[in-house]
Amino acid sequence: MRVFEEKKHLSCLIMMEAEEPLPWETDFYSELPKVELHAHLNGSISSNSMKKLIAKKPGLKIHNKMTIIDKGKKRTLDECFQVFQIIHQITTSPEDILMITKDVIREFAEDGVKYLELRSTPRKETATGMTKRTYIESVLEGIKQSKQENLDIDVRYLIAIDRRGGPSAAKETVKLAEEFFLSTEDTVLGLDLSGDPTAGEAKDFLEPLLEAKKAGLKLALHLSEIPNQTKETQELLDLLPDRIGHGTFLNSSGGGSMDLVDFVRRHQIPLELCLSSNIKSQTVPSYDQHHFGFWYSIRHPSVICTDDKGVFATSLSQEYKLAAETFNLTQSQVWDLSYESINYIFASDSTMSELRKKWNHMKPKVLHF
Repeated sequence: MRVFEEKKHLSCLIMMEAEEPLPWETDFYSELPKVELHAHLNGSISSNSMKKLIAKKPGLKIHNKMTIIDKGKKRTLDECFQVFQIIHQITTSPEDILMITKDVIREFAEDGVKYLELRSTPRKETATGMTKRTYIESVLEGIKQSKQENLDIDVRYLIAIDRRGGPSAAKETVKLAEEFFLSTEDTVLGLDLSGDPTAGEAKDFLEPLLEAKKAGLKLALHLSEIPNQTKETQELLDLLPDRIGHGTFLNSSGGGSMDLVDFVRRHQIPLELCLSSNIKSQTVPSYDQHHFGFWYSIRHPSVICTDDKGVFATSLSQEYKLAAETFNLTQSQVWDLSYESINYIFASDSTMSELRKKWNHMKPKVLHF
């Protein structure tokens, strides 16, 4: 009970103590250099890219409204996963994967994202001959071509395990991840565990995840996305993941616990927090009740992310704007959030150093006071 009282007290405290926000520049959020650490490739496909994909497969009779949740609209978590099933129907070939990878990277770059960790589950499609290996190779080729086009963005890849695939598919994915980790010169950096949180059990994935960690891969694990998963959450936390995806109910009276919060705080495990995603999928009732407020108020490592910018019709600039307006953050506080997110990337120390230089170079141009 104490953690929930603490949450309430600290949330009020931060609202009272925050400086009065200065007048916002209309382009402040887009000019702000940003780090994106929780972006699912297929969920990040924009409306324009979707139109190109749909035009290639007219027989499926799919339209944009089926794959994008517009402003003010909501769907249940289950309905959100159904959206991905539709998207997977129109991303069935290596050519499709290459196209969307390049489009997504370009769009993040246009939004001021300087460092991006894309995540995606390799899929095979018998009809087109796409294998899990060629899927991964297509993503990597998209990253390579984007780099050759001199976009101002550094892109890495986290290979994702989909819970719905079960432990055998997870083991196969880990083997591929280990192989590409060794052969891609610091591009494949880690593993994501994601997918329907009601599918499978955490214990089914502990062995392959531990194997991946021993091989040097970083772990970014979706956990505590739905209430009443205390035992499963602790099992995954015991792996000491490098980052937590969402962690929606870690500090909630509807399924969290003081023990879980203390564990995360003690080990300083950063959280990837996605405001629009949680509101539109109805796992959080309103922006002002989003758990970003709790973790920010106790100064825990937290990174603002999009999750699925295409599906949820958002951008990273928009997510920063939502956080700032909801929790009364100043430009300086928003800048610090962005700058500190560099600490939580999976790339090397030298990459971190280069990003900090870039942020420091841009700071006088972005902060107009």
